[in-house]
Order: sequence, then structure tokens, then C-alpha cells
Amino acid sequence: MTLNHLRRVALALLFGVASAPLVLGADPNQQSNNQWWRKAVIYEIYPRSFGDTSGDGIGDLNGITQHLDYLRDLGIDAIWIAPFFPSPQVDFGYDISDYRAIDPQYGTMADFDRLVAEAKKRNIRILLDFVVNHTSDKHPWFIESKSSRTNPKANWYMWNDGKANRQPPNNWASIFGHSAWEWVPERRQFYYHAFYKEQPDLNWTNREVRNAMYDVMRFWMKKGAAGFRLDAVTTMFEDPQLRDEPIKEPGTNAYGDPILTRQYTDNLPGIHEVFREMRRVTDEFPDGVLIGEVYVPTVQDLARMYGAQNDELQLPMDTQLGFINHLSADEFRTKLREAETGINGHVPLLVFSNHDNPRSWNRYGDGKNDPAIAKLIATTLLTPRGVALMYYGEEIGMENNDPKSKDDVRDPIGRTGWPREKGRDGERTPMQWNADTNAGFSTARTTWLPAAPSYKTRNVAAESQEPTSMLNYYKALIRLRRTNPAMRDGDFVLVNEADKNVLAFLRRAPDGKTVLVALNFTPSAQKLSFDLHRVPGTQASTLLSSFSKEGQSSSLKDFSLPPYGSYIGQVQ
Repeated sequence: MTLNHLRRVALALLFGVASAPLVLGADPNQQSNNQWWRKAVIYEIYPRSFGDTSGDGIGDLNGITQHLDYLRDLGIDAIWIAPFFPSPQVDFGYDISDYRAIDPQYGTMADFDRLVAEAKKRNIRILLDFVVNHTSDKHPWFIESKSSRTNPKANWYMWNDGKANRQPPNNWASIFGHSAWEWVPERRQFYYHAFYKEQPDLNWTNREVRNAMYDVMRFWMKKGAAGFRLDAVTTMFEDPQLRDEPIKEPGTNAYGDPILTRQYTDNLPGIHEVFREMRRVTDEFPDGVLIGEVYVPTVQDLARMYGAQNDELQLPMDTQLGFINHLSADEFRTKLREAETGINGHVPLLVFSNHDNPRSWNRYGDGKNDPAIAKLIATTLLTPRGVALMYYGEEIGMENNDPKSKDDVRDPIGRTGWPREKGRDGERTPMQWNADTNAGFSTARTTWLPAAPSYKTRNVAAESQEPTSMLNYYKALIRLRRTNPAMRDGDFVLVNEADKNVLAFLRRAPDGKTVLVALNFTPSAQKLSFDLHRVPGTQASTLLSSFSKEGQSSSLKDFSLPPYGSYIGQVQ
């Protein structure tokens, strides 16, 4: 047992919470020098929309390099960049035709090397988006595979003869609409595609496929990548018996398809062997980390992603907290408790926004208290124990700019599912740097997506000058979690757990110093008091708040929060 752990046990006994597994549980990830990611703030960049230096209306790698000082000043430890590899852009980069090159619209390999070098100077690591489930149908592997049933790559994708009269083998539906099977005349067979028909699924039961993909990982890590965000990792395997998916519920989805369970096409046991193999590959490098895109229904499913021997993903995304999509102190508390007690002491990766979901501003805002709610969400993301994953523009309060008509839609799922499914364009609009043309993103006459109208006032330049802005709140939050010992290294302990309106918890440093976080999830002011047997003090001094000044003292016996108020205070 380490000295730190002994201190934690002693403090737990002192404050009467020795039974809490989140305090006494063993930590299988005791920090070593190369576990930089354990307390990191990771920032997702959608490269088409971050910075355009070529003037073509599309973001590029140099546009990311150009803004590294901004990311350093924000306090970012690593950036995850959505795919920038050669692609027909059917799914805007998630249909890759060459895993070892740069798409010319994003720049060159020299631009990538410069980005890695400049980021390193600022102590920022680069994480790549690795699309593991499928390739583009224009990838040389697939072109060869579809040419015959006897070529060397004939078994690199999921092929099947289908039923009589050229009918698909079963009822499986694409996540992006309609049948998941596509007929190929050259082979007189169907191939399976979990997503678009232009994205054929790789056959992960084939050892040659695995080895080829692991060599891709080594290629980029040798070039300086610190690891990967693994795209759609739970869809890599399918039921070998090809059984029909059961109907999940009556009716149809946005694409007019039956609503199926996906029990035979998602989260099958084979993924864990692949995770272990990928982990061994990244462990060959000192900084290696694997982030998993895992939309799983329970904390038990999430826990399995780490591996029984802590030998799978270091950071599977905990999407259960950030995508509750309504404000509920009880539900948020439950998910945070599960993140502490249900994943066997591993480090949770919390996330509220990404390139596939409407921005948190739109999902949680009420149209009246949006700035306060946005600060509440920011505080929920950045103050618990664990890793925080941000989406570009979240820190300035960017909101969706959804298409107004089908003619405006660029995302294929929006064109297929309109109007029930508007697509993902709204959350992918250009970063709002200033109030100039195109929000300072590009000098082009037309950008690939239009900037949101809010860019005139909600932008980096304007918010940098406003002390109470969203941007400065995020900067203060990130600085606090980095410099305050309790926020950086402390245990997480829920308090006032019966309160249905306020979520409150402690971050307690190994030396006993304690920070209180209190969040009002309602549009009404809330008065509360804290159990002083669990909170080691009677007063709290404001460290950061959406409503009170730094240093202001408050009694913990008679504590007030304004509507959607966020409070972080040093307990005294």
C-alpha cells in the first residue's frame, strides 16, 4: 500500500466516510511518468472548421498550428484531431482511402511534422482519429478485395452470398439508414457496411487485417502521435451466424427503417481481444494512450472496456454523463457516483460534446439562462476526478447552426433522414475567432459551412477582453484543476446526496485540504446546509464561481446558490 493510499484511508476514517469505495478502492493506474493523460484536458478539433490558412474555405493542419498558442493559454494538454487522411469525403474524412498520408486539402506530411514539433514546444500532445471499423470503398484494399473471390485480400472485408434472388443475408440496417448490405457484381456477393455503403466494414477476424492496422498505428506513433481516439470501436465484430436483429420498438427511425436492437452487430466480445492487442502496440511507445468511442448502455459495459487486467483502453469515453440531455441533479449525481464506484478505480473520461452530437449549449440550455447553464456544464466537466474531453468552441459558448432546409445540408445522414434527422452540420461550423468575415476562420468568399450568426459577439477576441466571459471562466477552471492540490490530486466524495436540486461534492487532497463544488440544477435559488461531519469546516472561501467573487467567504450552515449557480470554494 502506498503512502498516498494510507493517507487517504486515514482521512476517510477521520471524516466518517471509510465505507465509501471511491475513497478506499485500489487504483490500478498508479501514476507513472508516461501516464500524462490521467489528469489531462483533451480538446477535439474538427480540422475542416478550426483554421483555414489556404483560403479555400476548408480548415487545414496549418490552421491548427497557427492557433497552438491559444490552446496552450487555454490550458490544453492534448488535441484529438478528427481524420485528415486522404478520403473521398463521403463522410467528411471518416471514409479513409489511405491511412498513411495527408489529404491535400488539409496540407502535407511536412505540415503534420511541423504541427507535432510546434505542439511539443508547448507541451501539447497530438492524438489521431483512427477509423478502425471500416475503410473507404476507394481504399486499395477494398478495390482489390472486391475484384474477385480469390485475390489476396478477398477475405479482408465482410462478404456474403446472401439469400436466393440476390436478397441480403438478413435484416441488418446501416446506422446511417437502409440495408447494411451492398451487392457487388464482380464477386456476385454482398458486403456489410455498418455506416454508409461507401464505408465497407473490415474483417477483424482476419489476422492480416489486424496486423496491417497495427502497422498503421506504429507508423503514426513513430511520427510523434501520442495515441489514438478509436472511432466506432464497438462495431468491429458481427454475429458469425448472421441472425436477424430483433425489433427493439414499434415504428420506424428517421430513415424509414425498423428500429432494431443491434445486439448482433454492436459490442460483441471479440472487441476485447483487439483492444488488448492495440494496447500492446501503443505500449511500445512512451506516451501511448487509447481513447475509445464507446456508446454503451451501462457502467458495467464501460468498466469492461478497461480490461480485466487493465490491459485494454486507458480512456473509454463515459458518454453516460454528458448525454443525459436534460438537467437533473439526481441523474448527474448517479452517473458521477458510477464513474467513481463502478469502473474498478480506473480514470473516467468525461465528455459533453463532440462532432456527432448537438452542442451542449443547445441540449441543456433553456433559452433564458443559457450562459449560467453553460458554466454549470463546464464546472461539471472539469471539477470531478478524471480526464476531461472538450470540443472546439465549447469554451466560448458556441451553439449549433443547423441547416434551415434540405438544400443546405452537407452531411449525408441529414440528406437521407431530413427532416427528422437534420445531420451533424450544425455542430461542425467554423470556429469563431473574431467578429470579422467568416468569424476569422477563413478569408474565402464561401466556407464549407457557414459560421453561426452568434459569431459577431461570441468569439475568442471579444471574450478574451471580458473578465466574466465563458472563455475566461473555462481558463480559470482549467487553471484551478491544474494548480489546486485538491482539484488536481484529491479524492471525489459526494455530499448532500438527498438534495434533488443541488449536486454537491468534495475534492479532498492527500493532506486533508478540501474543496467544495456546489451546482444548482434548477431555475430557482436554492438554500442548503452541509453536514459538518462530512465537510471538514464551517466556512468556504470562493475559488471560482459564476456568481460570487474570489475570496468571498460563505457559511456552510446557511449556503445559497442563485438559479443555475456554480460554486467552487476552499473549505476552512
